Amino acid sequence: MEKPNLPANGCNVDEGSLPSSCASLAFPYVPMQCENPLRYSRMEALQTGTLFPGLDLPFKEAIQSKTKIKNTALVELMALDFAVDELGLYLVTHAEDKEALQLYWSYIRLSQEGREKYQKLYGPLTQTDLTPEEGFAWLKDPWPWDLGGNE
Repeated sequence: MEKPNLPANGCNVDEGSLPSSCASLAFPYVPMQCENPLRYSRMEALQTGTLFPGLDLPFKEAIQSKTKIKNTALVELMALDFAVDELGLYLVTHAEDKEALQLYWSYIRLSQEGREKYQKLYGPLTQTDLTPEEGFAWLKDPWPWDLGGNE
């Protein structure tokens, strides 16, 4: 049997290439989640990149060391929205998990309440949160990231 012609970089079909050498291609792995898995707090989930410790990636600690986030009203909303998204994805495959479903709805309520309070203090978070009477309200100062705008 003839050997297939190798590409110019000298790597076989099942190998990726690094500068001046070959390396194996990555093979993705997604662990299966059990019912009622352990969960991080919302803030820890936002910093870690997952709500579930069982889905931690090997480089989690490197990510966490670079994402120390000050806990502000806006960051809390981000953490709630992240947790809602993560729980929604989890519930797609674990629809019978009543505890996760209850937590999902409670986080949605907290997010809605927090968004209302935040917008009363600082204005709309997105363009779609405006009414025609408000016009371009997001252009008014101070913006949340301006000094004193998000305290």
